Amino acid sequence: MDWQTSEDTVPSSFITDAQARSLLGKPRATGAWREGDPVGERRFARIGAVSFESGRTISGAVVAYETWGTLDADRANAVLVLHALTGDSHVVGDAAPGHPTSGWWNGVVGPGLAVDTDRWFVVAPNMIGGCQGSTGPASLAPDGLEWGPRFPFTTIRDQVNAQAALADELGIDRWAAVIGGSMGGMQSLEWAVSFPERMERVAVIAAPPFSTADQIALNSVQIEAIRTDPLFRAGRYYDADDGDGPHAGLALARRMALLNYRSANELNERFARSWQSGISPLGAGGRFAVESYLDFHGNKFTRRFDANSYITVVNAMTSHDIGRGRGGVDAALATVTARSLVLGIDSDRLYTVDGQRIIAAGLQNSIHGAHPIVIHSPFGHDAFLIEDDLIGPPLQRLLES
Repeated sequence: MDWQTSEDTVPSSFITDAQARSLLGKPRATGAWREGDPVGERRFARIGAVSFESGRTISGAVVAYETWGTLDADRANAVLVLHALTGDSHVVGDAAPGHPTSGWWNGVVGPGLAVDTDRWFVVAPNMIGGCQGSTGPASLAPDGLEWGPRFPFTTIRDQVNAQAALADELGIDRWAAVIGGSMGGMQSLEWAVSFPERMERVAVIAAPPFSTADQIALNSVQIEAIRTDPLFRAGRYYDADDGDGPHAGLALARRMALLNYRSANELNERFARSWQSGISPLGAGGRFAVESYLDFHGNKFTRRFDANSYITVVNAMTSHDIGRGRGGVDAALATVTARSLVLGIDSDRLYTVDGQRIIAAGLQNSIHGAHPIVIHSPFGHDAFLIEDDLIGPPLQRLLES
């Protein structure tokens, strides 16, 4: 069904009656994957204790992941693909029991595609702190209750360290490539600096070298939207009845985010001042089409995500600074030995091309020199999930280098 397609991976569109009907019924207090839910294509790796930069440790951590292709006998063809903020391990495949949305890179990863699974063994984990199978706030703590707001403050480096533990568990000493977009791009860049000996290539797509004050501000208001929802209950809402979770706050946070994921031109050209129905939005109770678009996708999002997890991973994005504790951005980038691809999107108003220019200028072994590849797209930040024909060729070039 079309409503099971992630809004990130398709152009903006008018909301149909069928889509609106698909959200009838009360959602669970959390949209997280929970023990007892359909497993789908997930696999689970127990990576043991995870230590966080905050000084805290959790024991018995689990990373959910999916794979495609076949690992060679010498284990030299493994590619790590890292998802964005609200993505998960389901890079390829249909929506199905256990997977609320279809794969977010169906046009990039697969047989004969840019990341060719006839050649490469692709591994995609759900990040620590996420809510689609990996240990996060909706997971049970040792006392049998959800971690909730007790889950440790999580940084990009914490998440990458957990991914390194997953690689150890899989017996992969060195990745042929680490690829990520948006938050996944932050993680791929962190991989290149933290573990240069464990990777041959790195792709940083639509991601910055550090989160700016403007980006931190955008993150903070999304978090506040959740925390001010009375049904958030300071993060202790897991035993709430269906429909009584912090859905309003989480949906509002998602609406805010969507405005930064898409370009102003796309929204203006697609919706203009159109009404959602024949009822006027000018005092008669009707709605503008763009309002209905945001409302639908915000409300749909609450059925596949967890409010505490959203806070955790947004804070991780805020933590991102590749130069922190390393003598600055330039000094950190100078340590990268992997062959690299840095790609930006000209209409991206979340992570502007200025950030990719800094990264590209600081890397010594890129496939395109000191300037990033910049694609032209009307879709803003989400173009890396939509423009398969523009994203695929540079990735293929990197993998063939």
